[in-house]
Amino acid sequence: MSQRMQQGQPMIVMSEDSQRVKDKDAQDYNISAARAVAEAVRSTLGPKGMDKMLVDSMGSVTITNDGVTILQEMDIDNPTAEMIIEVAETQEDEAGDGTTTAVAIAGELLKNAEDLLEQDIHPTAIIKGFHMASEQAREEIDDIASDIDTDDEELIRKTAETSMTGKGTEVNKEHLAQLIVDAVGQVTVEDADGNNVVDLEYLNIETQTGRAVGESDLLVGGIVDKDPVHDNMPTEAEDADILLLNEAIEVEETDVDTEVSVTDPDQLQKFLDREEKQLRDKVDTIADLDADVVFCQKGIDDLAQHYLAKEGILAVRRAKKSDLEFLSEVVGASIVSDLESATEDDLGFGDVTRDDEDELFYVEGDDAHGVTLLLRGSTEHVVDELERGVNDALDVVAQTVSDGRVLAGGGAIEVELASRLRDYADSVSGREQLAVEAFADSLELVPRVLAENAGLDSIDTLVDLRAAHDDGEVQAGLNVFSGDVENTFDAGVVEPAHAKEQAVTSASEAANLVLKIDDIISAGDLSTDKGEEQEGGAPGGMGGMGGGMGGMM
Repeated sequence: MSQRMQQGQPMIVMSEDSQRVKDKDAQDYNISAARAVAEAVRSTLGPKGMDKMLVDSMGSVTITNDGVTILQEMDIDNPTAEMIIEVAETQEDEAGDGTTTAVAIAGELLKNAEDLLEQDIHPTAIIKGFHMASEQAREEIDDIASDIDTDDEELIRKTAETSMTGKGTEVNKEHLAQLIVDAVGQVTVEDADGNNVVDLEYLNIETQTGRAVGESDLLVGGIVDKDPVHDNMPTEAEDADILLLNEAIEVEETDVDTEVSVTDPDQLQKFLDREEKQLRDKVDTIADLDADVVFCQKGIDDLAQHYLAKEGILAVRRAKKSDLEFLSEVVGASIVSDLESATEDDLGFGDVTRDDEDELFYVEGDDAHGVTLLLRGSTEHVVDELERGVNDALDVVAQTVSDGRVLAGGGAIEVELASRLRDYADSVSGREQLAVEAFADSLELVPRVLAENAGLDSIDTLVDLRAAHDDGEVQAGLNVFSGDVENTFDAGVVEPAHAKEQAVTSASEAANLVLKIDDIISAGDLSTDKGEEQEGGAPGGMGGMGGGMGGMM
């Protein structure tokens, strides 16, 4: 072995199937993959952003311009690309909105970092500069942000409208924004320190097709999309005692297979009578509890339905577990798993009404903490996109109410941050200064893309925005509808400061994570999907994206 090494022959320590990319090639590979993800969603940014149609392997179609939905639905099997997708997922979890912005900034950071690498600037200097710029940007965002009164309903409604703009809700965004603000207000409580806490888990969203979006409504309570189990049952009950049951009202079955042999009809009749008595006893137990309404998660036997109808009890079977859990908060009931041990204390109290047109039960409780947002739309695709937009707006409003800081939208904050970071760069020594300036340039991607997506000249727009900010107009942003530079805060384009802070932080950390990699070693092909072998011998995704991303480029 030593003789072979002396002759300059390499020692092979990796398997034949392994793939390795290192140094400059590894950096180019990672940056290309990350930028491809950012390019895939850039055209969806802003009120004039376009939608993507995503068709999965089963033929299901999703039409959306929601960044995180697009990236999650795309068939990506590139490890670096999946790291960038995590940026969108983190942004969605932490802020609820701004996913496209975060991913687009991450891609632009890596593009500008690539230019610095070409100038022989070491990745560690770029990483340090990006980190310094990110920390400074967070401080500047806090300085620029306006503190609001959480009781200022009009301003909070504007944040909801801004979030929903461009997501298929323009015509009815004022109506929906008001519903969202009212819904968040219903589930907001104060903690021991006097801070507002928004419990979105007590806000339920139901969807319905065949109606106009403007007919969407907010109910202080819950909705059950079921029918009564018997035609002779009442369909409404005021001031009702409500039982939530997680046990079947059916004949109990044995744990093992059994056979019953009968020798005469009387034995068979006794057997049937015993089954009937079991059902009668279950219904009597419910009646003895003085329950007026029963929502059962499991089945209800036909005979039991008859007995319940005779007792004047409204019963619903096969209710969803999530509905029961939500109703327990609405009416203050406990979910009963053993009917024999149930007491009157387990019952809830509220009003149950029937909407025969929509075939829904509305359940309202006194001082209910839970509310239901009923979203209506003409088709499934419309309702699905509406739900995504409303979910984002709910998170945005919740963040605004909790955090109490807002910013001007329309690219105003990005241009102001870029200007301040360039001033900050003058105080930074070494090559990190170039990285800070590159970070500032990357932030200006947002107003440029907003202009591009609106059919405007991005260069002229950026020049006008810079000029306005140089004149001290901190809230000067782009009106994508008129193409003018104006005070977007006064125009009602308002964004939560927390979402912007999260976007900047997530983008910079993801870019730094990618830049720190100088060697990629894979046991097989460079793909996260090992289900199919790549043909042609080239590592999967080496062309930039690979897998299902090829069609997006």
